[in-house]
Amino acid sequence: MTFDAIGIAGTGLTLHRKWLDAVSDNLANANTATSTDGEAFRARYVVAQAGEGTSGAYVAGAAWGDAEGRLVYEPDHPLADEGGYVRYPDIDMASQMGMLIMAQRGYQANAAVVDRAKETYQAALQIGRS
Repeated sequence: MTFDAIGIAGTGLTLHRKWLDAVSDNLANANTATSTDGEAFRARYVVAQAGEGTSGAYVAGAAWGDAEGRLVYEPDHPLADEGGYVRYPDIDMASQMGMLIMAQRGYQANAAVVDRAKETYQAALQIGRS
């Protein structure tokens, strides 16, 4: 049972780490400008999937944001088109920060489960030695 807890929490750690990676990448590129003839940075969203039985949670894939992005009038920008527009990603910073907090808390919770399971296993070994 202890090893099951460590294994399941381990899948949660991996899932939340990949979620943190995606959110941090989205936040880092939220202000990345491109010309209007190119695609905007596409936000990445992790798609989670429950495992079979008690086998944890896994990354099933990724969903991608809109490549259209949003057009911003910045005629002095070096990438501006003839009309003075630049393309930026359509990334909602507030939503991304909320996801960052959820992913961080999920990671911390799974790390705590691994830690507690390890302590339980060590205590069981101590009892066995007595």
